[in-house]
Amino acid sequence: MKSSNNDKKPNGPLFNGGVFCAFVRKNKPHHIESADVKGFSNVWQKASVCWVDYVVENFNREAKGAAAYLGFSESLLNSLLKNKRSGYEDLKTEMGILLPAITAKGFDVKLTPVLILIKENIIVTLHTKEISRFFRIRRYAETFMRKLPTRLLKQDKITLLLIRLIDENNSRNFEHLLEIEEQGDKLSEILSDSSTSRDIIGKQIHKMKHALITYLGGLWATVDALNSVRYGDADLLTDDPHIINRVTALVTEVNSHIGLAEHLSEVLASGLEVLQSIYNNQLQILNNRLALLVSYLTIIGTALLVPNTIATVLSGPMFHMESDDIGWYIPLLVISTVVSTFIAWYAVRKMGLLPKNPDAR
Repeated sequence: MKSSNNDKKPNGPLFNGGVFCAFVRKNKPHHIESADVKGFSNVWQKASVCWVDYVVENFNREAKGAAAYLGFSESLLNSLLKNKRSGYEDLKTEMGILLPAITAKGFDVKLTPVLILIKENIIVTLHTKEISRFFRIRRYAETFMRKLPTRLLKQDKITLLLIRLIDENNSRNFEHLLEIEEQGDKLSEILSDSSTSRDIIGKQIHKMKHALITYLGGLWATVDALNSVRYGDADLLTDDPHIINRVTALVTEVNSHIGLAEHLSEVLASGLEVLQSIYNNQLQILNNRLALLVSYLTIIGTALLVPNTIATVLSGPMFHMESDDIGWYIPLLVISTVVSTFIAWYAVRKMGLLPKNPDAR
């Protein structure tokens, strides 16, 4: 599994954002790049197959306008964008797929939409700048299109290109599970420190749980979209079973990563159970120590009660205590204190109120 750092936008040619277009004309692949989409309309009209990667600043504000400029209907965009995570819409002459692109920084996992639009001989990927995963395909777009057999039907070529784009999106999504695992390992190190505040532990565990739930939600949404492609029987896509089987392979791969994420979730759950056991043991130790303290206080209180009572009684006017009585008065108090202390300790020990091992778990 590759590091999620590969999802960062690289520098150099073909990676300046804006609009990138790779196409095949007269069996020769070409590519052009521009800051906007103006002037591209003649390119895909004369191409046998074309891929346009359109980067927008604000997806919600610019997606509909960009798609309309590329010749896609507003009804198609409205049907797709009403979905939160993934969507599929086939209008016979045009179709669209909404896929989640997963991005992660630590436990901050987000699902960002990637819009894939298909019409005749053109595929358009529309996304924001933070989804830079298609920039790597830009470098190899001409090579990929050169390898497409010329004997293939237009639907076959479009489907193969679609599968390649979805596979790239999936691969980058999978990379972020490693980042969640690495953050989970750091969290386990924090949990192993008994001095760590419970407030910090609780927040971090919640963040990891939320990250896994969001990640799994993105993968399940991807499976839903892929199943729609596999069983949708769209006119714009191929009917070749060998090519369709590649979509099935994508679904299988996503399902396997769902299993990995669920396993990580189970590991987290088991870790929480262990942590709860540790806390329970710590509370038991604290309870034992408090019980020991109460027992000692009981012994001390009882021991002091007897000589205090004797001193109170003898200080009354009826006994007429004088300084000459100090010789027997002090030994009486000392002996009564010792005897009462022993009796109190024996009674507490006999009743089992004195823990033998305050650190027992």
